[in-house]
Amino acid sequence: MSRVRATFAAHAATIGLAVLLATGCSFSPKKPEPAPLPPVAALMGTQLIWTAQVGPGPTHAAPQVVGSRVYLAGAGGTVAAIDTETGRDVWRASLGTPLATGVGADGETAAVVTQENALIALSNGQQRWRVQLPAQVFTTPLVAGGRVFVVTADRTVLAFDGSNGARLWSQPRPGEPLVLSQAGVLLAVGDTLVAGLSGRLTGLDPRNGSVRWEAPIATPRGANEVERLVDLVGPVSRLGDSVCARAYSAAVGCVDALRGNVAWTQAAQGNVGLAGDDRLVFGAESDGRVRAWQRVSGEAAWSVDRLRYRSLSAPLAAGRVVALAEATGTVHLLSREDGSELTRLTTDGSAAVGGPVLAGQVLLVQTRNGGVFAWRPQ
Repeated sequence: MSRVRATFAAHAATIGLAVLLATGCSFSPKKPEPAPLPPVAALMGTQLIWTAQVGPGPTHAAPQVVGSRVYLAGAGGTVAAIDTETGRDVWRASLGTPLATGVGADGETAAVVTQENALIALSNGQQRWRVQLPAQVFTTPLVAGGRVFVVTADRTVLAFDGSNGARLWSQPRPGEPLVLSQAGVLLAVGDTLVAGLSGRLTGLDPRNGSVRWEAPIATPRGANEVERLVDLVGPVSRLGDSVCARAYSAAVGCVDALRGNVAWTQAAQGNVGLAGDDRLVFGAESDGRVRAWQRVSGEAAWSVDRLRYRSLSAPLAAGRVVALAEATGTVHLLSREDGSELTRLTTDGSAAVGGPVLAGQVLLVQTRNGGVFAWRPQ
């Protein structure tokens, strides 16, 4: 199991649960040191085409790409839409309050959640509306179909009208007494809203919140609440109706999101999300081992150990490349075929927020120190 610190939030009573912080454990043994890396292979050429600054990234944020724009949040309250080709601001806003999540957007409306649990919607950098939420939020809002969807830390899913913030419905779900303070799962698959609730992917009707199906990736087990914690963590790998997700420190699995059928699950010990393509699903285990599974069957495809103990981010699958960032800011580009190294990229020395993302042919990374870096393969 990944090392975690069972720290209970002071305001847990307001949401009826305790929050578990996945930030290391004072009573755990000292983490092993990673082995030195060999000289970079440099089998792939890349060019840094632009950089930008948005302020230190929120812990639970990740850049979101919509068309030719990337939407980013700075923990201090900055929200920006940046052109992915030039690195220039399309718009930028300062909300004047610390942010808890990344930016969800559909190209017209952008939405974030503050550390004071306020959901704020913007249009072209101007605040459109603000509503107070009943609990903390760690997962970036989803903006889709003229609505804004939120999953709170007490596993309630809410829907708001994208034009005026009117609450459309609320769907509370039972859960375990602990919840992971880490970005979870919330996405649209066709006409179904898919949310990660405890160890299950749950398909909801976006019109009224009714449950269409539930698909377990992992079942809570263990002698205490910490051992039974199996929240799903983002990002996920979606290909058509196939959604593959990770249950924290328990399992990975793929689900048919049209019918809610579980295709397969495999035991796995990671704490960050997945990426994939039409053939493989990729993930980093909590000890830094990088693994690939067959998308159709879940059978192991390959595994590499040379990045062990490097605190890896969620991966990105892009063509022949699997990209992961480590805590030092180094971005590793690996071959999708066998995990061998293609090249390495450097940022500002701080960890990536949410992992690398892809915009067309541009690879993007946002760092904890607020830097945004964009590369294009040569």
